[in-house]
Amino acid sequence: MKILNVDKLNLGFDCEDGFWQALWDVSFSLERGKIHALVGESGCGKTISAMSILGLLPKKAKITSGIITFEDENLLKLSGKSMQHIRGKKIALIPQDPMTSLNPLFTIGYQLLEVIKIHQSLSGEPAHKKAIEALEAVQIPCAEERLKSYPHELSGGMKQRAIIAMALACNAEVLIADEPTTALDVTIQAQIMDLINKIKSECNTAVLLITHDLALVREYADVVSVMYAGRIVECAPAGKFFKSPRHPYSIALLNSIPENRGKILETVNGQPPSIRQDISGCRFHPRCKNVMDICSKEVPALLDIASGHLCACFLNSNN
Repeated sequence: MKILNVDKLNLGFDCEDGFWQALWDVSFSLERGKIHALVGESGCGKTISAMSILGLLPKKAKITSGIITFEDENLLKLSGKSMQHIRGKKIALIPQDPMTSLNPLFTIGYQLLEVIKIHQSLSGEPAHKKAIEALEAVQIPCAEERLKSYPHELSGGMKQRAIIAMALACNAEVLIADEPTTALDVTIQAQIMDLINKIKSECNTAVLLITHDLALVREYADVVSVMYAGRIVECAPAGKFFKSPRHPYSIALLNSIPENRGKILETVNGQPPSIRQDISGCRFHPRCKNVMDICSKEVPALLDIASGHLCACFLNSNN
């Protein structure tokens, strides 16, 4: 069941040298109890798409068109005060850097209790009990003692768990995980992803996983959307995507994963374009090995090419 839908989102930035578009017709949806992975190179528009959902855009960013629907309500039409009741309580964020996401001047307990008081309207002993339960749910040992700890006293993995605990304490229906395993070692990465997967299953939470780590996506995602230079170029169930990727960019990304020792890794030629680069047609065509004449002239539509497998590429439409 779909709980959140992003439909043809267009966004740009007012810069000193004019308005530059960063997102073109971005569309994807989240379903309860499923992890939807949004993947692509750094700078492709993954995080700004997520921040659009939360209404946490930079001052220079401007949404020019599109709809973001949560429980049949267009979030882009809501006031800032109305969004405060949704942000954190119904749609929670696990930010990219746990090291800087917690205030170093306050204890974990103070910051967790603040979230509970605002979004759950609890105080005193009930709020304290809820805070302990939230820390225990994310497998933080000695939860009651950890409430007294300051962020600098916790490891990176523990900080990330504390942030996830804040989302759990509010019973969020949608969880946006923006590179949740960045700067964590492999063992802790697995523990954090197992925890997110557990939340998805037990709480029927819809998860948007923003990452460039395709190994994580292969293991945990239910649906995959590939983003390139501000556009969704492919979207498919995870099984279909990894078995039969159809967009040249997706294929190049998968071929760059180090799987076999001794195998020479393939690379994607060139660099991702900046928003100031005016590229006609398909924005991937300057780097594409399968480029055709039409690719530099027209923008390929995102079409259903195989029962729920969407792809924006003239190569597929010609097959």
